[in-house]
Amino acid sequence: MKREQKNRDKQFEIIVPASTANLGPGFDSVGMALSKYLKLTVRPSDVWHFEGTTEALKALPTGEDNLMYRVAKKVADAYHKELPPAKVTVWSDAPLARGMGTSASAIVAGVELANQLADLKLSNEEKLHLATSIEGHPDNVGPSLFGGLFIGMHEASDTEMYLGKSPNIDVVVVVPPYEVLTRDARRVLPETLPFFDAVKASAISNMLVVGLLTEDWELMGRMMRKDLFHQPYREALVKEYAHVVDLAQTYGAIGTALSGAGPTIISIAKKSEGEKLRRQLASHFPHCEVACLVVPEKGVEVV
Repeated sequence: MKREQKNRDKQFEIIVPASTANLGPGFDSVGMALSKYLKLTVRPSDVWHFEGTTEALKALPTGEDNLMYRVAKKVADAYHKELPPAKVTVWSDAPLARGMGTSASAIVAGVELANQLADLKLSNEEKLHLATSIEGHPDNVGPSLFGGLFIGMHEASDTEMYLGKSPNIDVVVVVPPYEVLTRDARRVLPETLPFFDAVKASAISNMLVVGLLTEDWELMGRMMRKDLFHQPYREALVKEYAHVVDLAQTYGAIGTALSGAGPTIISIAKKSEGEKLRRQLASHFPHCEVACLVVPEKGVEVV
């Protein structure tokens, strides 16, 4: 009880990295952390209150309708624990609804919020299963929890995972100035794939993983271009996609893919070559944010 009271009375910060999912054919199972962050400063309060501190977060729900509160409450209730109220100041440099896992970062933050305030002492495996059960698949929440490369598979009873070291690469993101909501991106996907197409798509995904784990970048790039699961259906939603693919290949990128559901487009570059690629792509897309990111080794942290 004393430790639980201490957690309720202290101020702390939760820091969650953004993520990119799929990498082309690794649909709903492969992801990497990205060096953009969601930061929560949590202080004791008499009532729940969330305050966004950036322009993009001005419309953030301020009360118990906030996603992070709803996640935290659900987790605390699952363990029959009280969730004491807090004032939460929220900062993020990851653009919302752009394919960098911002909802997954919020879910991970909500799980950690409950873990700290209700003194749940959750294991990493428990956090992953809780977050994935809420999100629906592990490819965004996993990297935000653990950092680096993440490969996972989720079932109702368990969430399997493989954690890889941070790949020795740079990630250049082209972020268009419009949103593609995940629910809209899901609507354009087919309900079924013919059996032999599914076998081929699975084989391509397997070879993507081989390229990642062996750092065979040429193989990885080829597989990113061969995706059959989602990009052929979603690329029409992102008008910059085909142009970025062509230019990035011309400029020597390892490979290019939609980040999550888009519209962000990621291009993988060899380490230390990302800034050059960023400058080259930025000159063609002045209406987009173009940034060079890395794959952080650390996932969610509590300070």
